[in-house]
Amino acid sequence: MTSQTTLLADDASCPASRSLWQLGWQRLRRDRIGLTALWVVLAFVLLALAGWLGLAGSHWRDEVAKPNMPPALFKDYGPATVELTAADIDAAQQHNTSIADASAATGMSAEDDPLAADMAAAQTQAANAAPLAVTPANDSLLVLGSDSRGRDVLQKVIQGTATSLLVGLSGALLAILIGTLLGALSGYFGRRTDDLLMWFYSVFTSVPDMLLLLAFSAVMSRGIDTVIMVMALTSWTGTYRLMRAEFMKHKGREYVQAADAIGASHRSRMFRHILPNVTHLLLVQFSLLTVALIKYEAILSFLGFGVGISQTSWGAMLAEAPAELLQGYWWQMAAVTLFMSLLVTAFSMLTDSLRDALDPKVK
Repeated sequence: MTSQTTLLADDASCPASRSLWQLGWQRLRRDRIGLTALWVVLAFVLLALAGWLGLAGSHWRDEVAKPNMPPALFKDYGPATVELTAADIDAAQQHNTSIADASAATGMSAEDDPLAADMAAAQTQAANAAPLAVTPANDSLLVLGSDSRGRDVLQKVIQGTATSLLVGLSGALLAILIGTLLGALSGYFGRRTDDLLMWFYSVFTSVPDMLLLLAFSAVMSRGIDTVIMVMALTSWTGTYRLMRAEFMKHKGREYVQAADAIGASHRSRMFRHILPNVTHLLLVQFSLLTVALIKYEAILSFLGFGVGISQTSWGAMLAEAPAELLQGYWWQMAAVTLFMSLLVTAFSMLTDSLRDALDPKVK
């Protein structure tokens, strides 16, 4: 009786066992850099969520200010611009009229000129058209300035954050699903299934990633859905290689053999027994893919193969930057660079922290 009581007391004093996820969260909370990176990523996700729901950045198309207005805090550091007055415009029109009269003196009549009727109609419409009324925004409200069309750069960068994160997260999730399914089939069944899928994998990896991205983008229409599909179809190979190795390693372990002994099907052994034991690797792979796909989206949109012309993203904003930088308008480039660098750096630090926190060998 005394020994039984002592045994029960020892069991009560023993701490309850914790899962890998609980241990990982405990290690991550002790990592200040990783925890800070997690909060930064969550802040960007909330900002993107606000953009998806139309709570922020929904008016990025509105021309609310004069073109190329510098940020409110740097209004004295923008390039000097010359604003045209009504007198300047009238003088330019008179100058163009005199040039037209001089060209008409060459002897060509209005009947012989094939463009005379079109030019006359265009001049009539221009004379009757009312100037576009743009209500300038308060300079103090333009925190990041305006672009070449007078649109608020802050609104654009918020909407660009939503688009780029949507492409990165959705493309990474779809690539994870494709790579995990193919890797599980290849590693678990082996033999001819493994040979066929390895040949398919070798075909994809024999072509450079950027060339594959450009090839898929060239034959498909532009848009967010297209970019997500292109990203997923060209980014599953790393996950496939990882899952193939993990399923080959786990299929011979005791718990899988025990599941086989009690009559579990192949699907049950693959996705109910092996897959939960490798999900921590998929989480790290998801973080790595998200960072890579955000960069790829920026490259594709910069080259003109990304989102449509009615949409904006970080890459689309970077595509406008060269023409603006030549004129000294630097703030749109600086805003995109700041947002993108902050998110990519936070994601990279979070990935390193997750890899250390979820490593079962770390105590």
